Amino acid sequence: GVTDLKDVLWSGSLTFKHALSTSAANVDENASVKKYASYTVFKGKAALSISPILPLFTKVESGGSRVDRNGSVMLTFFPAVGQRKYDYTKKQLFALSPTEVGSLISLGPAESCEFFHDPSMKSSHEGQVKKSLSITPLGSDNGYFVNITVLNNVQKTNERLSVPVTKAEFAVMRTALSHQVCVILHGFTLFHKVAWSLAPGAHICFSIY
Repeated sequence: GVTDLKDVLWSGSLTFKHALSTSAANVDENASVKKYASYTVFKGKAALSISPILPLFTKVESGGSRVDRNGSVMLTFFPAVGQRKYDYTKKQLFALSPTEVGSLISLGPAESCEFFHDPSMKSSHEGQVKKSLSITPLGSDNGYFVNITVLNNVQKTNERLSVPVTKAEFAVMRTALSHQVCVILHGFTLFHKVAWSLAPGAHICFSIY
């Protein structure tokens, strides 16, 4: 459960890889494409990682595709349990919609924003877990606090994690999120089209660091 996350994730790193393979006879757009991206900030009491969750597509009889699940940007918070050690088993997740990402990246130096989520909304479990994410300025144009609060009415717990993000770190986050909006909206449709045009057995790989 407890590990030194810096052995796995680069501090302040932004990585992106994209690989496609058309070697299978029936290529599935979701299963044949491996993608990941993350930007992680490590601080004394918690770490924050940002990565896109791609939309899921299903082929339709007309030959096109429809969206089964919309994409989002996942914020993952890891509590610190010692110097440079974080407990990923106690992580807290918050998925931002494209509109929420827009609110975050358009923040001014003295502005703040807050989002409220119920993971079980419109189900029989609605209200059991409530999450809130707030981004508030540090002051003097020095950056922001990124805070998550998770209220679990079943387990009777109320957990809160806060990560101070410097002005430079937030600038990287803003740039990463701006690019990730395209990813979560379109799911690299261009790369999919390139893959379909290749001969069976062909393989292409894109890497950006």
